[in-house]
Amino acid sequence: MPNFSRSSSLESLGKGTFDLLVIGGGMTGAGVAVDAAARGLKVALVEKGDFASGTSSKSSKMVHGGLRYLQQREIRLVYENLHERQRLLNNAPNLIEPLPFLIPLFGKDGIVSKTVARSYRVALWLYDITGGLRIGKRHKEITRAQVVEHFPSLDVAHLVAGYLYYDARGDDARVALTLARTASDLGAVLANYTQVTAFTHDASGRVIGASVSTCAPGETEKTIDIKARVVVNAAGVYADEVSRLEEHQHRRTLTPAKGVHISVRKDRLNCDVASVIPVPKDKRSVFVVPWEEGDYIYIGTTDTAYEGPLDNPLATSEDVDYLLNAVNTLTSAQLTRTDVTGVWAGLRPLLQPESGKKISERTADLSRRHKVETSSEGIVLVTGGKWTTYRQMAEDTLNEVARQIPGIPKCPTRSLRLHGAPAKKQAISLPGLPASLVDHLVHRYGTDAVAVAELIADDPSLGDPLVEGLPYIKADVLYGVRCEMAQSLIDILSRRTRAQLQNAYAAKEAAPIAAAIMATELGWKKKKTQEEISAFIDLVDRELDAAGLASVVAS
Repeated sequence: MPNFSRSSSLESLGKGTFDLLVIGGGMTGAGVAVDAAARGLKVALVEKGDFASGTSSKSSKMVHGGLRYLQQREIRLVYENLHERQRLLNNAPNLIEPLPFLIPLFGKDGIVSKTVARSYRVALWLYDITGGLRIGKRHKEITRAQVVEHFPSLDVAHLVAGYLYYDARGDDARVALTLARTASDLGAVLANYTQVTAFTHDASGRVIGASVSTCAPGETEKTIDIKARVVVNAAGVYADEVSRLEEHQHRRTLTPAKGVHISVRKDRLNCDVASVIPVPKDKRSVFVVPWEEGDYIYIGTTDTAYEGPLDNPLATSEDVDYLLNAVNTLTSAQLTRTDVTGVWAGLRPLLQPESGKKISERTADLSRRHKVETSSEGIVLVTGGKWTTYRQMAEDTLNEVARQIPGIPKCPTRSLRLHGAPAKKQAISLPGLPASLVDHLVHRYGTDAVAVAELIADDPSLGDPLVEGLPYIKADVLYGVRCEMAQSLIDILSRRTRAQLQNAYAAKEAAPIAAAIMATELGWKKKKTQEEISAFIDLVDRELDAAGLASVVAS
């Protein structure tokens, strides 16, 4: 297996000429690196933060077609989404799993509006026909009693019946990291905490590489010049900033939209399926979704225009109130801020409306399509899209790259299984470990779970819990540092595990434990270890404070 090591990657970046330099280590950039490496190109990828540290770790974590896009008549987009959903289910079965979605129907005097019922019925049949049936199940109407069985907290006063349809879910950060490791398996050179500072040009003005600076926490800055035949800008919401390095002028191609989610304990809002809750007077819905692991539920998302700094967007108290009110209106839970255990905000890189088209004031109405184009200086830019369709976005990007590198093979990724994906019907045996721990490791790591189990066999204490009330263990920390390029405590507690998002308070308590493991592995001194703990706690406190949760102690 190629060495997924940042130090060896940094050594390789300045050597020779790459066919492709990809800027951006989120879902889109990592997907481009996979496609290019699978076609036999020599590929480098740089990411200014950690892999998936932006939008790709802060989504709703659903792999879906987007039922509401049918209402916007984006039928082709839904078809593409559902097609790619099925490919992810096939190519990463340990990471992506089917999930039923519940649509409760409310009415007066036990009767649902005929218009509402007909609208859902038509949309769900169209959803199945467009590609939803590929998952193996079609939607069905269920009774009031069956709705309550799935979602006991619903307010039954006006509940009449419901629908179940099927989509999928996955941990976005782990999928992005798995794509990065898949690209590495195929020979790509990838480095996080490596920021592009300038582009280099040939005599005609065409971009032929970039200068990058290393920027890991506590690291001495080093500049590396990377040579490449073609450069791809896959920087997500940062794409316009990267373009300004090239063009030295402001060119806006994106309209960032902020999406906020909150987590609560399952015993406060119990449901065993994802549920779609309409927001009164807002013409949109929020989702209530069980976390894949742990006894937590998350609620989201908001969808509002965003004009602030792109680094670490913050949820506000108004965002939290919006989500709590949406749920409280139609359930008996009566959630308050004391119930919120985690909060996160991400930015969607939505395309600017085309010139001449009417601009909606609602970001929810903007298209989720993607766009690929080549600048006057030769940089290929991929923007917009959804993480469900990362693979199609990558294929379209490489097809554009082929205009500058003729003769490259066709796309091979439609059936390419991702790093760690077990073979069909392959059972992964981890003797001596409890069944719950086996499930945790196999779900997160696939075939790599064997390597994690070996760490525990060498040191049984690594099988101990890391965060109270969550399934993560100490071995998750060591493996994240040794094999997944984690450089900071934030990388571990925010992305290699999702502890911060699920229960930020418990994650703060676990910070010294995780930091001690990292310190031993990375040779941190006492001062560096304390700086890492302080940086993580400061991040959590800043996010909680902005959301109006700083003085709240979650029960």
